Amino acid sequence: MVADETTLPDDGPEAGGLDSGPGRRAPERTCIVTRVAQAPETMIRFVRGPDGAVVPDLRAKLPGRGAWVSARREAVATALRKNLFARAFKGPAPAAPDLPDQIAAGLRADLRQAIALANKAGCVVAGFSKVEAAIGGQPAAIAVIHAAEASADGRRKIAAALHRRHGGAMSRIPIIDDLSEDELDMALGRDHVIHAALVAGAGAAGCLSRWRRLRSFEGAAAATGESDPARIGRIDEASR
Repeated sequence: MVADETTLPDDGPEAGGLDSGPGRRAPERTCIVTRVAQAPETMIRFVRGPDGAVVPDLRAKLPGRGAWVSARREAVATALRKNLFARAFKGPAPAAPDLPDQIAAGLRADLRQAIALANKAGCVVAGFSKVEAAIGGQPAAIAVIHAAEASADGRRKIAAALHRRHGGAMSRIPIIDDLSEDELDMALGRDHVIHAALVAGAGAAGCLSRWRRLRSFEGAAAATGESDPARIGRIDEASR
């Protein structure tokens, strides 16, 4: 049975958030904008804060009644414009006019944190020469990370290395270029990070998942195609 958030009295952590754990499948939720039932991981949950204002719950773990919206910028903007949060919460639910920008900033922060965790797990290499080596080495790079400011020449050279290593299959290697140099410096704890690579290991799948969520919210397709999530999951398991 599909669960409709607009009729549920509560769906706190007990109901299962985005990180519900293995073997636990959260029920589908209904978008208050499109009225289409979807898996929670493809949506964004909102709750009301202590002051009654709408608060995005990106991890779907905050207590209380929730309202769910498809994880797209335009869907959140529509919910704001049509005052759909008040209807979902059955009462006043003021929301900041820049709510979509707040969510985008939160998703970027999530991606930075995921890259930082992958780095601590030894799954990130930084520096042009190390990225080239990772592309042709073992374990091989499963994603390339460019700072948004990366030069066209640097991108071209790394793309050439990917083509030498993977040929036509290079289109399945994600290119993460959504973060600035400053954001990558913050995530990796070092200065002047322009090029980096993600290699197989604990945290790699979570990093790619958070990247895809950000890209989806902004309405952008994967930069050069996407790796098979099941394959990444198997790589993570094998590396433990």
